[in-house]
Amino acid sequence: MLRHRSFILAALLIAAIVAIDSVVTAQADGEIDIAVEARSLQPGELVVLTITFRTDPTSVRVTAFGRRVPAFRLRERVWRALAGIDLEQAAGPATVEVETQAATGAVRASRALIVLPKRFEVRTLEVPPEFVNPPPSVQHRIEAENAFLKTVYSTSAPQPLWRGPFVRPVPGEANSRFGTRSRFNGELRSPHAGTDFLSGLGTPIKAPNAGKVVAARDLYFSGNTVIIDHGQQVYSMLAHLSRIDVQENETVEAGHIVGLVGATGRVTGPHLHWALRVSGARVDPLSALALLGTDAAKRPEER
Repeated sequence: MLRHRSFILAALLIAAIVAIDSVVTAQADGEIDIAVEARSLQPGELVVLTITFRTDPTSVRVTAFGRRVPAFRLRERVWRALAGIDLEQAAGPATVEVETQAATGAVRASRALIVLPKRFEVRTLEVPPEFVNPPPSVQHRIEAENAFLKTVYSTSAPQPLWRGPFVRPVPGEANSRFGTRSRFNGELRSPHAGTDFLSGLGTPIKAPNAGKVVAARDLYFSGNTVIIDHGQQVYSMLAHLSRIDVQENETVEAGHIVGLVGATGRVTGPHLHWALRVSGARVDPLSALALLGTDAAKRPEER
């Protein structure tokens, strides 16, 4: 029995390694090829899907890691979709499914993948008590802000608004790992759904890519906050700003200054919190920089 379990585990690891270290293709009678690209197939990672068809389709339906994922036409017969593995997704088998319509009916293809487990650290922080257990006087505000955010994250532009590579919003390296569980004043809270950059107070913050500003306001927990809809359910949240320099409904380009680094909201000091959502999945923004950033290797069609 032990030998049998070891064989299964080895097979799963081999399948995951193949999916991570190379471009993986799946075929449906030669009609559809699916290429999968990711830093790793683990919770919190962005996954880039490139789908090639024998004939140019008029519409494409993609499901990945249990979520519907918008796709867009990259060039003739080639479509692309950005998918995310949510930071709380369970390890184990997962599927990418593609469907399109042909003269003979629906054509489908699928790719079986393995999501590997990932262990996130726990950090201990001391913040003002009202940011751990908010007083009744602010409960209505928090509920209203949660409703606002729910609306924001459900009204993305149907087409991609981003153009070119993603850029770092501030210089320097991240100093707080994505997915870390925070223990505020001794009480364990939800996983950290973004990446923190330790930047000096007043450092200009760049838009990570083009899009529409869908939020530019003070929120209870995240302080002065800017949210950019990059289109097709891809969003950047930039939080804890000392100053906001854009307005809601404004269009920005990559590198546009949206505000300054601050220490507003639930923080222990000045820094930028950058969170990225992809079709509802919370993913590490650093994975977007790795796959779609200025330092990422060019894909075959971009060379």
